Amino acid sequence: MNLKELAKALNLSISTVSKAMRDSYEISEATKKTVKDKASELNYQANPFASSLRKQKSKTIALVIPEIANNYFTLAINGVESIAQEKGYHVLIYLTHEDKIKESEIVKILQNGRVDGIMMSTTCNPNEAKHLEELMQKEIPLVLFDRVVDQIMTPKITTDDYNSGLNATEHLIKQGCKRIAYVSISPDLSICTKRMNGYQDALKKFEQKGTNNLIIQCSNDDNFNRNQLKKLLVRKMRPDGVFASVEKLAIATYEVCNELGLRIPEDVKVISFSNLQTAALLNPSLTTITQPAFEMGREAASILFRLIEKKGSNFILDKTVLKSTLVERNSTRIMNYEL
Repeated sequence: MNLKELAKALNLSISTVSKAMRDSYEISEATKKTVKDKASELNYQANPFASSLRKQKSKTIALVIPEIANNYFTLAINGVESIAQEKGYHVLIYLTHEDKIKESEIVKILQNGRVDGIMMSTTCNPNEAKHLEELMQKEIPLVLFDRVVDQIMTPKITTDDYNSGLNATEHLIKQGCKRIAYVSISPDLSICTKRMNGYQDALKKFEQKGTNNLIIQCSNDDNFNRNQLKKLLVRKMRPDGVFASVEKLAIATYEVCNELGLRIPEDVKVISFSNLQTAALLNPSLTTITQPAFEMGREAASILFRLIEKKGSNFILDKTVLKSTLVERNSTRIMNYEL
């Protein structure tokens, strides 16, 4: 069964059947359903390789992310894949490992037509985004998600980082914390800046004295991060609350507290942005700001395909913001014997 025979069986033009199978906006939903039902009945399967040659399309998209260990990105990949499979596309995954130079090199590789579009969660700051500007100049479809660069004029998918930072800090304050530290993975990233702004505004709102020495800058080096946290937690006026900007810093906080003999939540309460599936199984269970990672991946992929298929351009500068959820667990609870 080929496309011509399928069109004949439906008494439709080859062009109409082809567009219906590609989910084109030019074809009504009723016609699409009729075509796909008949295709399934007759066991018709499109030849994506032949189609891509005719259209000079690679039928491949790229997903560029900082790491795979973070559960947020694992879920986001699943969201991207769910849309790509519907479209008959393959997904190439590139890891930057939080390396700005490597990110730039990956982008240069992708400029040669290897992929039809790119989704990216960046490691760069606005002053290091020349490689992204080059993508835009070459009109390669690009969607930024989670970690974005606001100066790049392309669709962006984010969560409500500022409000989540505000809510996380307010939660610690309401649980009795008087000295709250904010632990950042990088001062350059948009997510860290917005979460920190929420943290600082919450301290002002509740008239808590927020000082710069309670804002700790970490890196991608685990040993360095543990040393930074250890210095923080052995201070005479150590914090009684820690707000971690990413989940691996929350895990590092647990490790350092255990090493120093500090109890969570009695001595130090901990909250973190995290999609860690085992957060509820940690001892104590971790209070999290949980991002809609799967949905963010799906949304990013959906918008990228709209760019690839050129289905209108009125959304080109859209910024989609999806809400995160605070899930309270034992790491921030007031224990009975604290009262």
